[in-house]
Formats: sequence, structure tokens, C-alpha cells
Amino acid sequence: MNEEFLAELVFPGERRSVSAARHCVRGILKAAGHRCVDDALLIVSELVGNAILHTVSGLTGGLITVAVRQIGDAMARIDVIDQGGLTVPRMRQPSDTECSGRGLHIVGETAIRWGVHDDALGGRTVWAEVLITQDASAASMSASLCETEA
Repeated sequence: MNEEFLAELVFPGERRSVSAARHCVRGILKAAGHRCVDDALLIVSELVGNAILHTVSGLTGGLITVAVRQIGDAMARIDVIDQGGLTVPRMRQPSDTECSGRGLHIVGETAIRWGVHDDALGGRTVWAEVLITQDASAASMSASLCETEA
């Protein structure tokens, strides 16, 4: 399948970077001609938020990199690269009363596939592949799930 690099963005490891990353990825995917990008933006929010909360990137001076690729005509790959942490990303089973701990479940339910790999310098990449165009299975869903602005 044909893969095309679209962009690489670097953000400070601060909470405001979550919305900035969403805004930038939306613009990148829209510029590439995609209209159904809500799932990709949800994944960006979860992965960037997790990097800020759970890795060295969330400390003063920390950085987070978001790479965006298009895979074929219907999928995007979002890579969120952080500066590493003490724990390995994993799905948790939070109780009904916990306010956090559901991010990777959301990613797992939203993405076609996702994964984690560490680099030799201690950094970590959490990636996800997601549909960015309406296909036969998505056609049965409400059109409101996809952005329809001109």
C-alpha cells in the first residue's frame, strides 16, 4: 500500500499542545483532501495527552513530535513521539468512578491498529492507523460523524 509522509510537527510538552496538535493535524488532513477526520483527531488528543501526562516530555522543556502519514487513499498513520517514561503504555481497566485510564481503550476501539515502540535513545513512539475517508462500512454511519463544511 502506498504511504505518503504529510508532516512532522513538534510541540512543547504542555496541555495546550493537545488542542494545537488537533488543529494542525486537521489542517494537514484537510489539505490532503480528507473530510472524515474526527477519528484521527480523537487519536491525536489521546496520544498527545498521554505523552504529556505519563512521559518525560510533560516535564519543563519537554517536547512531543507528531508525524502524519497518509496510507493509500483511506487511512492515516499518526505517530506521537515522546522522550520516554518509566512506564510502558498499556490498556488499563479503570473503575466506573475513575476519571482517567480510558485513553488507550479509545485508541484501540477507534484505530484499525496501533502499537508502541521504543528507540535506542530512550524515546517512545505510540502510533495508530485510522480510516480518514468514508468507506462502505462507514457509509452506514451518520454523515454527522464526518465534517461536511465546504
